[in-house]
Amino acid sequence: MENLDVVVLRTLLDWRRAGRHALLATVVRTWGSSPRPVGSIMALCEDGAVVGSVSGGCIEDDLIYRFTRAYTAPASSEAAHAQQIPSGPPQFVKYGITADEAHRFGLPCGGTLELLLEFDPDAASLQALVEQLARGQLVCRSVRLDDGAASLQASTEPADLSVSATELVNTFGPEYRMLMIGAGQLSEYVATMALFSGFAVTVCDPREEYRGAWAVPGVTVVSDMPDDVVTAFQPDRRSCVIALTHDPKLDDLALLEALKSEAFYIGAIGSRRNNQARHQRMVEHLDQTPETLARLRGPIGIYIGSKTPPEIAVSVMAEILAVKNGVKLPRDMEVSVAKDGLALAHNDSGALVCGMPRAGD
Repeated sequence: MENLDVVVLRTLLDWRRAGRHALLATVVRTWGSSPRPVGSIMALCEDGAVVGSVSGGCIEDDLIYRFTRAYTAPASSEAAHAQQIPSGPPQFVKYGITADEAHRFGLPCGGTLELLLEFDPDAASLQALVEQLARGQLVCRSVRLDDGAASLQASTEPADLSVSATELVNTFGPEYRMLMIGAGQLSEYVATMALFSGFAVTVCDPREEYRGAWAVPGVTVVSDMPDDVVTAFQPDRRSCVIALTHDPKLDDLALLEALKSEAFYIGAIGSRRNNQARHQRMVEHLDQTPETLARLRGPIGIYIGSKTPPEIAVSVMAEILAVKNGVKLPRDMEVSVAKDGLALAHNDSGALVCGMPRAGD
């Protein structure tokens, strides 16, 4: 499953290549509450086909009605004269200016948003943009407001959309990526949620008995040793690495490699005691310090009382998305803090920690 922006742009490109009229709508400003953030895009074809979104649905319905009516009304009809074929330079349009409009278009109380509509974007420019995104590049797209001409420029870091009196500048990034160590049942649930959240997912597991049972399509499955896979994966600021095997032989070195990268999220599943043992091993045997391990999360997830693999996956994915979106979660939502606060007993029996003797035993 591709990044939603890439899906929108690729579909728009297909329409334009086929010679069909289409528009690209971009959310450029919002006031108050808004269903979709600034920078969200939607493409609309002359026959009413739509991909992407700029609201909860009602604004899309209005755009479909306004845009398609120009192509479906008989040339001699009154409607055709009232609704000209959309063309020319980009146009701004606002929704939700009045309370009645906000209610009509399903916007939250006080919500207003402004769109920029680009009519029949150039297919060659769209193709260049899609190709660069497919190569994993970060691309800054600038649109001149007087004629709609678009230009592309490579970018080194994400940037917020900006609009001036002369141009719109929107940065499109490659897909967010997830690398999971371990191909067990929990990994399948996490992978499924990551895919529909727009992540490209890679699963690494050198154990054939786990890889052979993998059942989630659209995921890259590799069999090399996890630390080598992390090195080849080259995690960047749009990447996360999570270890889900409970096996230190697979998890520990991979996590250490990930900590050398700019990955926005690095963590491992396990109990509180398991997490403490992992940190202790890394300090005693792998030359780590509490400072070098500060970015290593564990036990991962937010505390929702989860017990089953799908519920644990929801917990893990919720924390990953919160970190991705820059949301600082309250400490009492961390698994270890919440369980300590509730005085919950440790999950394991105390005899073994993932098949390894506990320190001091």
